[in-house]
Amino acid sequence: MAHLLSLSSAPESDAPLPALELLSHQVTALAATPATLVSAPAADVIIVDARRDLAQAKSLCKILRTAGHVAPILLVATEGGLAAISPDWGIDDLVLPGAGPAEIDARIRLLTARTAAEQETSRVSTSGITIDEASYSAKVRGRPLDLTFKEFQLLHFLATHPSRVFTREQLLSEVWGYDYFGGTRTVDVHVRRLRAKLGDLDHLIGTVRNVGYRFTADNAE
Repeated sequence: MAHLLSLSSAPESDAPLPALELLSHQVTALAATPATLVSAPAADVIIVDARRDLAQAKSLCKILRTAGHVAPILLVATEGGLAAISPDWGIDDLVLPGAGPAEIDARIRLLTARTAAEQETSRVSTSGITIDEASYSAKVRGRPLDLTFKEFQLLHFLATHPSRVFTREQLLSEVWGYDYFGGTRTVDVHVRRLRAKLGDLDHLIGTVRNVGYRFTADNAE
């Protein structure tokens, strides 16, 4: 059973997917206002009603992504509105209001399964360190690390290329980008700070003399 968040333009709006009532999913229906979006509960799938106002629905989809909601968005639109929907809406799937319970259930199952798979592939776990690319967070033995964005990117890059040695120039190119004008000293500073935050796991980021750095995973995990 999935938890669904159904967003409509007004409290009095009828259910965008009537057949959803025949399924066992838990549905929370809210009017799409700034206040409700900020305090909206977490959901497995967000249903956005685009039957009456396409412009407002498009804006709502973009606000959801900007606000940090990572749940897949299922858009409900009429046949007449399909031509106006484009990739820049940021939705994950769409369905017609008259869809039957079997179709709705299948779409929800596929969306939740795909999201779970994406979250799994975005997570790296090695040598007591867990790195979640989706949320830009990292933990050491369950303890959250307070990393800057570049520290996170550096840790993620090294951990996903274990045992490979990178020069400072290569790390600047991969983590900071080709348009970065700072010197290689920047890499040394970030490595030093990162090691300090890793505590007794600082040895995982090793120095290869006269070359650069590499991530060496512990053999015993």
